[in-house]
Amino acid sequence: MAKRKAKLDNVNILLGVSGGIAAYKSVDLASRLVCAGARVKTVMTESACHLVGAKSFEAVTGSGVHTSMWEAPEGHEIGHVSLADWADIVVVAPATANIMAKTANGLCDDLLSAVLCACWQKPMLFAPAMNEKMWTNPAVQWNLRSLAEIGVEVIGPEQGRLACGAEGIGRMSEPQDILEAIGKIASKIKAKKK
Repeated sequence: MAKRKAKLDNVNILLGVSGGIAAYKSVDLASRLVCAGARVKTVMTESACHLVGAKSFEAVTGSGVHTSMWEAPEGHEIGHVSLADWADIVVVAPATANIMAKTANGLCDDLLSAVLCACWQKPMLFAPAMNEKMWTNPAVQWNLRSLAEIGVEVIGPEQGRLACGAEGIGRMSEPQDILEAIGKIASKIKAKKK
């Protein structure tokens, strides 16, 4: 039986995980990316580490997780720059209002925001997740438009049950849907290389 070619073979995916409760879905996303043939490195914010363990990502990706600007460097590389250079596609799931604002405004006060600032020329996909009241805030929508201006693609958020128990828009898109969006971005990259 012939082995099916994975659609993300040899694609380097940098997965940013910020501090939304939907971070648990990102472990599933990381696993699906690896199953699709991608190489995955994960960068987690301190808040994300309170919601899901770095070891979960290490287990499904087979790669160490980056959580701090101050971790020991691999070799003598500058961590946030070397991660940006390594990535073919940058995915942030969940993308909280906080990380969206930092990215839109070039703020770099943790490893993930510094990496995102250095990755501005790479294809980026954000999967927002937050309460509907936050999502509809004009400042968040302004940041969303700013991100679109620099080429960041967005998937979601979806309508459904939110962490607070209310129904509304703000749920992070499902991992399979995010995977399909990443596949489309990868196809565009491959088409440009031909």
